[in-house]
Amino acid sequence: MKNLVVLLMVIMSRCVAQDQDYPPSNVRKKELVPAMFVFGDSLIDNGNNNDLPSFAKANYFPYGIDFNAGPTGRFSNAYTIVDKIAELLGLPLIPAYSQATGNQVLHGVNYASAAAGILDVTGRNFVGRIPFNQQMSNFETTLDTITASRGADDVSRSIAQCLFFVGMGSNDYLNNYLMPNYPTRNQYNAQQFANLLVQQYTIQLTKLYNLGARKFAIAGLGAMGCIPSILAQSPTGKCSDSVNALVQPFNANVKTMINNLNTKLPGAKFIYIDIANMFRDILTHPASYGFRVIDRGCCGIGRNQGQITCLPFETPCMNREEYVFWDAFHPTSHVNVILGQRAFNGGPDVAYPMNIQQLAALDLEPDS
Repeated sequence: MKNLVVLLMVIMSRCVAQDQDYPPSNVRKKELVPAMFVFGDSLIDNGNNNDLPSFAKANYFPYGIDFNAGPTGRFSNAYTIVDKIAELLGLPLIPAYSQATGNQVLHGVNYASAAAGILDVTGRNFVGRIPFNQQMSNFETTLDTITASRGADDVSRSIAQCLFFVGMGSNDYLNNYLMPNYPTRNQYNAQQFANLLVQQYTIQLTKLYNLGARKFAIAGLGAMGCIPSILAQSPTGKCSDSVNALVQPFNANVKTMINNLNTKLPGAKFIYIDIANMFRDILTHPASYGFRVIDRGCCGIGRNQGQITCLPFETPCMNREEYVFWDAFHPTSHVNVILGQRAFNGGPDVAYPMNIQQLAALDLEPDS
């Protein structure tokens, strides 16, 4: 009986949610790119972990509580940042690799996997996950399938115009460097670990370039010291300056990497999406964005609702539009929509050296 009551409360909260239903019912606009291919972790995973033997899953209520399709595997109450970007590009929501079939792949595929990292060893505490190297192998499989039906020349020209969105690195810190059962922290200081990650990242992104990718949007890491999971470990409940400082060398290295790749790889254009800068602005001026709660999750257990993340059929907060964080690790859909919008048409303070809209408009050649 108790479980039934909880279920009814969840259903009722969906009906009265202040967040809008997603996806919206408006007609899609003209497509600005042929497709978008997505690589990353739980911030943009939309179901690739659902069928894995993994502890990193979100295919249950109340995840997806404000999403028309319900719980899909998105670690959000509705949209992720790439959902908003796809909408702004005039594309349908990009299907997960584990679920995409037939012509669905022609508008792109999402390969992201919760607990995945730049390093293959990252996230092993969660058992099943798809590291970036395997995500790229899955893209190769998709590419082979499309090429077989469309022809190599047509696919090569089309892929050069597609957007490749990559958001990796969070788990290499949260589920590797900061984990006591990993030796990483004893092997590398912050700068050395950032160097290791970006050396590998450079190799991986160059491989995507060699597979035909030309338009890259690379997301930096956010204010990780301010997520509810980290706040719950603080005696004061305040952001961890040490964790925020830990990831700064990574973001700095990624910016340098982007400049280098733009110089070294003919015809390619890499842009940097400054998630940290956008997040800092939200946390510093929450009211201007409509937020009221910035220091705890909407769904979670313990201090700051961040000690245990959102459990199946847990009743989340009702005023989700006013929360910055959905659970112990992930932002609400409201935040994701803001980040996606600003990445799409924001200035150089959030998208360098150009935004996604400007990147999409470039006419890049596959053999240039």
